[in-house]
Order: sequence, then structure tokens, then C-alpha cells
Amino acid sequence: MPVRNLILVAFVEPVADGLVFPRSEWPLHITLVRFDVGSTDGGDVAEHIAALAQEPAVAALGALLTVGEDAGFGRNGSVPVSLIQPQPDLQNLHEQLVAAVGSLGGTILTPAHTLSGYRPHVSHHGTKRLNLGDAVVLERIALVDMAPDGDRTVRRILKLWRRAEAEA
Repeated sequence: MPVRNLILVAFVEPVADGLVFPRSEWPLHITLVRFDVGSTDGGDVAEHIAALAQEPAVAALGALLTVGEDAGFGRNGSVPVSLIQPQPDLQNLHEQLVAAVGSLGGTILTPAHTLSGYRPHVSHHGTKRLNLGDAVVLERIALVDMAPDGDRTVRRILKLWRRAEAEA
């Protein structure tokens, strides 16, 4: 049974549905949940995840987030990030997406960083970053394939939910 490596994220930079980008060139984003999932009975597993994520994603669009302090994540704190201050709509979205992944038998790759351990953040990317006190509106939530067609060097947006104002 083939396994798909997928991730649900909230992009804080403009992106387009179907966008393919190098794994080293992620647009700024908040990870919502990263997971592996096998095939489901009939149909594409990504379509099943997208269907389960539809309602919570649409409900969360428009939530206002605030950027908090900088921190270091990863091995020895070597990955600079901007934390996102706790916000009930974002936490609720995360929890609903974790439940959706679990309902399809998905394996969450960072279980210690989910549910009560969830620490939403935006990783810095070179000079691109968010700053303390910045306001961020949840405008773009996406399902991303981490290895489209088996190619681990690129990422592809499979489904993008947008606020109407974000499309203008």
C-alpha cells in the first residue's frame, strides 16, 4: 500500500492552487499537521483528507493571529522561528485536522508537537520572516504533497482554501 507524505499548512504569503515549488523555497507558513497516510478504500487519499479538512479550514479562514517572540526550533534550537501567540480558532483548526488525519489512519510525524504540545510558528527563510507584534489574517490554508509523483525535491499544493479577500 503506497504511503503519501502530506502536510496541512496556513500560508502567510500569496500562493496559487497547484503551485509546485522546491523544498528549499517554501513560502512562509504555519504548519497545522504533517502526516503520512496510506491508501483508502476507493479514491485518492488526498481527496479524502481534503474533504475532511474542508469544513474546519473554511471555518477558520479570517481568524486574526498575532506574531509573538522569536524562538529556536529543531536540533539545538538552530531553526529560527517566529512564534504565533495562542489563538483559539487556530488551536481548534489544528485539533480538527489532527482528528481528520487520525480518522483515515494517518501517522502524525511529530506527535509530541500536536494537540496540547502544538506551538504554531513561522520559520524564518533567509531574510523573509515575521516580526513581533505583526498581525496575520488566516487567509490561505492548503494541503501540500511533500513528494509529488515520488519527487522529494519539490512540493505541490493539492488543495487551497482562500478567503475571498485574499483572492483580490
